[in-house]
Amino acid sequence: MVRAAALTNYMEVAQHLGLNPQQMLRQAGLSQALIENPEQRLPTSAAATLLEDSARASGCLTFGLRMAESRQLSDFGAISLLLSHQPTLRDALETIVQYRHLLNESLALFVDEVGKTVVLREEIITDPPVAVRQGIELAIGVLFRMCSALLGAGWRPLAVNFTHDAPPDLQLHRRVFGCKVEFGSEFNGIVCQAADLDKANPLADPAMARHARRLVESLPGAAQQSTLNDVRKAIYLLLPMGRATIEQIAQSLGMNVRTLQRRLEESQMTFSDLINEVRRDLVLRYMENPRYSLSRIADLLGYSVPSSFTRWFTTQFGTAPAAWRREHQVKADE
Repeated sequence: MVRAAALTNYMEVAQHLGLNPQQMLRQAGLSQALIENPEQRLPTSAAATLLEDSARASGCLTFGLRMAESRQLSDFGAISLLLSHQPTLRDALETIVQYRHLLNESLALFVDEVGKTVVLREEIITDPPVAVRQGIELAIGVLFRMCSALLGAGWRPLAVNFTHDAPPDLQLHRRVFGCKVEFGSEFNGIVCQAADLDKANPLADPAMARHARRLVESLPGAAQQSTLNDVRKAIYLLLPMGRATIEQIAQSLGMNVRTLQRRLEESQMTFSDLINEVRRDLVLRYMENPRYSLSRIADLLGYSVPSSFTRWFTTQFGTAPAAWRREHQVKADE
């Protein structure tokens, strides 16, 4: 589920692009009344489908990023007060990870720090799986604007990365991000200097931060988290990095392997079930991208030997990956 605040300014952007927003909302199973209450919970798949349908109907491949362009820190709702008074960007990101279920239960965020560089990886997981290009651009655009709000308008990351292909016109991406934007990447996210995470927030007030945390902790569902969803999100983020082992996932969630296995059993799932589920979703995203060769897709899904990937794909989809691509008219260097 996602807060309706994620669709803040949808009506305005849709109308500006010549759409009938009420009609688009109805087609997605939503309504204007639903999205006008920022705390209303909406199915993430419905919100993602609304954005994809709106981009297609308007002919605007940057629909999600247009929505992100005018977002403010206050659009995070009650958590915005807590975020604005965190001493550093690192603390703010940890706060988002801690309370992400209050913002967007389908948002996966992972801070991958290697030496002097940090990658802020983001994914959106929907059930059932739907296209999320616009949702990803909206989410990364909002994350970028949050970082800018805390570090100052002059902040510029090293790069912004998307797994999908570039739109015909990059003017909006250049205006919003002001840095190198890479498409057809192996991850969705922002690359910045590690030192940026520890720059002091001049507006931080420890007393206000304590007050805001008490306020957030009092919100309904503040303590409710789903291990199953958290594991699924972690797999989405770590699988393309070759780090989606049960040991790594357990560590990222702050528990040991035995505890993780027990909690998954309580949900009548196994770790291998979740790995397979995520692979099935990711492989279709990758297969539909003509810039991804089959060998690259195999590597992103954790298969060091391409023939193992071919056997898995054939078992899952009833046809070999090369044949699937021919049928769906996707061309790439194999």
